[in-house]
Amino acid sequence: MATKSHHPGVTILPSGKKVFIPLENNPEVFTSLIHSLGVSSALEFHDVYSLTDPDLLSFIPRPVHALIFIAPGSVYYRLHDKGKPKVLTYTGHGQEEPVWWCKQTIGHSCGLMALLHSIANGEAKKHVASDSLAGRLLAESTPLPPMERAAVLYDSAELEQAHMAAAVMGDSKAPSSTEPNGYHFLAFVPGKDGKLWECDGSWDGPIDHGILPEGADMLNSKVIGMGINKYLAVSEGNLEYSLVALTGNPASQPDTNGAAHASTSTQASQGQRVD
Repeated sequence: MATKSHHPGVTILPSGKKVFIPLENNPEVFTSLIHSLGVSSALEFHDVYSLTDPDLLSFIPRPVHALIFIAPGSVYYRLHDKGKPKVLTYTGHGQEEPVWWCKQTIGHSCGLMALLHSIANGEAKKHVASDSLAGRLLAESTPLPPMERAAVLYDSAELEQAHMAAAVMGDSKAPSSTEPNGYHFLAFVPGKDGKLWECDGSWDGPIDHGILPEGADMLNSKVIGMGINKYLAVSEGNLEYSLVALTGNPASQPDTNGAAHASTSTQASQGQRVD
């Protein structure tokens, strides 16, 4: 029987699990990857350097369609470790699902999962070409229950190739796929039900954070308070977190959402590799 070939750098563990090289925390890398997946050049990622400084916030094009929060493992597990389900119980699927969410089954792919969650929901989804790789994967996976949906991504050789090409990009030397790392990606996106959802592929489904304020984008101060502030509240002075915004055309519309009142600055720098 022929053995399935994989992109150079991908590790297959003795258990059979596939492990990628993690993405660098770098908006240019993120932008390049979503464009290669078939997202319009009208969307791009930007670093968010502060949640309180109006001058720094003014550099972020608005509206912000999704936020990717990169958390140190120690901060992430203060919120999640004790209550983490042992088995997947979430069963959402199909068009009635308020957000597209997928279980992470590929090692070191939480960055990829956060990018997919960001482009698959809200206004951002309108910028995904239907005949592109991302468009085809979303169309095939949306009707399926969680584990079958995850298998669509796991088995995609095209997605593996696109991720691995992006994983060697950036300002730092790419590690091997077997090296551990201590950071975790998660996405905050708007749902079809008007709620804020936290999409984390390592959790037991998307997390409902309540109804979004009318007219607010993802960088609105109240939205930050609903989601990201929960992590900052347990950070215990750890400033090694980072925030990246998925935005549209810089000239699309003026900022009417106001500065977010959460924390003084985001400190994690480009070059970090994320699990």
